Amino acid sequence: MNTSKVLNDFNHGEIAGEDEDNVPKLYVRNIIIEGNRKTKQYIIEREMHINAGDSIITWKLENLLEQARQNVYNTTLFVDVKVEPVIINANNLDIKVTVKEKWYIYPIPQFQLVDRSFNEWVTKYKANFTRVNYGIKFEHYNLTGRQDKLKFYLINGYTRNISLYYSAPYSNPKLTKGFNGGIGYSQSKEMAYITNYNNNFNFYKNGNFVKTEWYVNAAYTLRKYIKKRETFSIGYSHVAVNDSIISKSFNPGYFNSNSTTQGILDLTYTLEYTDVNNILYPLTGFSGSFSFQKRGLNFTGGISLFSAQGELNRYVSLGKKWYISSQVMAKIKLPFSQPFINQRALGTSDAYLRGLEYYVIDGVAYGTAKLNLRREILNFNVPFIKKSRIYNKIPFKVYAKAFTDFGYAYSRELQPGKLNNTFLYTGGIGLDILTLYDVQLRFEYSINQLGEKNLVLHNKTGF
Repeated sequence: MNTSKVLNDFNHGEIAGEDEDNVPKLYVRNIIIEGNRKTKQYIIEREMHINAGDSIITWKLENLLEQARQNVYNTTLFVDVKVEPVIINANNLDIKVTVKEKWYIYPIPQFQLVDRSFNEWVTKYKANFTRVNYGIKFEHYNLTGRQDKLKFYLINGYTRNISLYYSAPYSNPKLTKGFNGGIGYSQSKEMAYITNYNNNFNFYKNGNFVKTEWYVNAAYTLRKYIKKRETFSIGYSHVAVNDSIISKSFNPGYFNSNSTTQGILDLTYTLEYTDVNNILYPLTGFSGSFSFQKRGLNFTGGISLFSAQGELNRYVSLGKKWYISSQVMAKIKLPFSQPFINQRALGTSDAYLRGLEYYVIDGVAYGTAKLNLRREILNFNVPFIKKSRIYNKIPFKVYAKAFTDFGYAYSRELQPGKLNNTFLYTGGIGLDILTLYDVQLRFEYSINQLGEKNLVLHNKTGF
């Protein structure tokens, strides 16, 4: 019996071992997998803690089967996963895994806003259709049935973007090593060249393309255990901006250089740990990540940077459909004297405070803390109009929530924005709507420390 993999993932105790010979056990005879038309069977087996030939303590069977179901579902390859025991006799059982695969191919036309959010496009730019991009995006999320992804973008309009990306997470026989890589080219007719006192970008534009960038990157991934992943990546990008950007009239500190072009080398290491019930909308469990990045080959001057970043998330069920979750995140960049291109902190990515979405708070160090209290208030299905092999009904879940966020962003600029170097706090209420493929619509009404009230629509996952 081979239990080494199972023992490693369950901290030497979830499945019967040497010290539990006298405890009643069931022996796993076979793993039976059904419903996988595209996905290779060994990709599903790789996600399970249980192997044929293992022995399971009887009273732990239910929890182990649920953990196996969560692991397979968290591949995001399936719309539904069932893991059930098939009892053979008093001592033996088979485990039956039934999956429903998602659509994996998405060749769809694109209509994209160049602004950070739909709300910003409407409120600040009056829904101006010249500020949009159009084109086609092709994505395949399971190209060869090994959970490998292929993405190709061809976008034109206010910005141009041509990019190709491929990821193969399992490229060796033991399914523990993988790789990914991408190349891309982009041009923009507008670019942020500085952040003003009101914590908004000032943009430069002259009717032509003012910024051009091309890049190439590659990464090696290591995933010996189901819950842990390590990534080693290298990337090179070449950025060219309009001459005016680095002039005294705009921002000579954009690159901290007299040159309008920069070649940027990035080396990054990331460690991730994920143990949650649903990777796209967690309600229970724990996740965390830490990363270290070296940008540039020098240690001082120019765009040279060393950064460290960490994030921890905790999700707890309070019972009776109530859930609480918390998140802490922090990042530091060294040395503290950094060019504008390296000063992104809060407000330009997933690092933001709800209620301060419209603000850009640059800096060389930041931290955030978030707290959510949620309750499921609706759970229903709508019959599918057209018969489908995957779905005959559209599921909906609605969660009501209350939240509060805290943050701080440190800047060494002589004239930082009004929200820099000060304690930030927001709070509010909202609704999360989940439907097919874990698509989320998040309506959030918030108030920030400035007394501003906002109603914002998000379509992202997590916090």
